[in-house]
Amino acid sequence: AGDVDLWGLPEGVKTAFFGVGLAMIFFTAMIGQLNSQVNASVCMLDYCNNYFSVFTMWVAMAIEFTGLLHSSYLIAMLVNKLAGAESNSKEDPPSGGAMLFYWGRCLMSLAILSFCGVVTINALFTGQTTIWEGIPPTLSFIIFLILMSIVGMMEGMQIAFFACAKLRAEERGTSKFAKMTANLLFKGDGNNL
Repeated sequence: AGDVDLWGLPEGVKTAFFGVGLAMIFFTAMIGQLNSQVNASVCMLDYCNNYFSVFTMWVAMAIEFTGLLHSSYLIAMLVNKLAGAESNSKEDPPSGGAMLFYWGRCLMSLAILSFCGVVTINALFTGQTTIWEGIPPTLSFIIFLILMSIVGMMEGMQIAFFACAKLRAEERGTSKFAKMTANLLFKGDGNNL
């Protein structure tokens, strides 16, 4: 079994895709996420036209109600404050019991996020991960930060692209790169998302 030739691929490609796990990462992203997002892009997130969509929306709203991801609101508030911008929410700020409930969920979410971060960093520095052999803990932490940054940027770009899809061409920005990106995304029938 040692001399199996997999599609004639070079050893480095086999190691990267099958030894390291890139094949599973791409498979999950392309099959599990990308297709559904591209299919939904023509609806621009404003659709709820069947029972499964309603079910999905209610599950998402239940998760939102729990406050599990409310730490993202704290990050948004921090970014707005650092940029000197006002929040563009159409909702009035919560008051009384609603404010207490909101901030309680934010603190709970921050505690969960902090706990997950501590566990992950501890695992990285104590060698309790499945990272490649021979990688020192500091380098594995740097790789983790790079991958998290890339995922964050890609998610942010996706949200920005969906928001830009609702704008007219002249409203999509004035910089050269904004125009080039918008032209690439929205040329033809706008199916390049």
